Amino acid sequence: MKKLVILAAALGAVALGPITAQATPEEDLKAFRAYFKQKFPDVPFEDLKNGIYALDADRRAAWEEFEDFSPPWEDAVKLGEELFNKPFKNGKTYASCFPNGGIGIKQNYPYFDAETGDIVTLEGAINACREANGEKPLKWKKGKLAAISAYMGYTSRGNKIDIKVPDDPRALAWYERGKRFFFAKRGQLNFACADCHVYYAGHLIRANLLSTAIGQVTHWPAWRKKWASKAAAKSKTGELSPTAGLGTLHRRYGGCNKQVRAKPFKAQSDEYKALEYFHTYISNGQEINTPSLRQ
Repeated sequence: MKKLVILAAALGAVALGPITAQATPEEDLKAFRAYFKQKFPDVPFEDLKNGIYALDADRRAAWEEFEDFSPPWEDAVKLGEELFNKPFKNGKTYASCFPNGGIGIKQNYPYFDAETGDIVTLEGAINACREANGEKPLKWKKGKLAAISAYMGYTSRGNKIDIKVPDDPRALAWYERGKRFFFAKRGQLNFACADCHVYYAGHLIRANLLSTAIGQVTHWPAWRKKWASKAAAKSKTGELSPTAGLGTLHRRYGGCNKQVRAKPFKAQSDEYKALEYFHTYISNGQEINTPSLRQ
């Protein structure tokens, strides 16, 4: 892919600016912000953290009722807190592995680690903590790992995303890899992330409203109705675990790839880590509201 398509050409109306292979992260961020502010002039920019519920009043009213009175993710956060504070066999806890004891830090993930040259996601750091303390890693996409991550995110609510792309060619390479993934067509349906969440953000696909790329990462792990329904259908007793509808961002990435009939990558693959790095960077300044209910 020699050059990324300038998004203005997709709609022929609202200019996004210099989103090309040569644009700097700072230029990309400025262009994305200007694009969505112009595309949705009546939506407060800071409200994009609420996804589709920033764009549709009726959906927002129903969503707020769930969030305010019976959030389905509440028990998952309680479980995550218990697991976070449960000592490992060596007596240490997750708090020993993170700045500020792991509280209120989600806005800084993922980040580029200059020592290893790798991108560190929050879920990756949780499992790295386990292994450093002699414990087996947890499964990546849901269950206990998602609960712990959701709890850590919950303690970060209100903090603004603040992702850095340092002046290091390795960090920029990760960022550019994520950007290429975001704009690249894939699958039998020949869709890119940008098709749904930039060009056609605010439009319906079947009965689903498409959210904006900015703000999408603020609420993960999220509780999805679709995932809870699938878990209920598989349950022999009809009872659901606290994490039944909860999943990580990489679980959602895999689902998106399947929806366009592309083979998904593994959770925490380099492809998805790079995508998360770019995807989160363009939401800089948006508030964390993990976890949250989504369609």
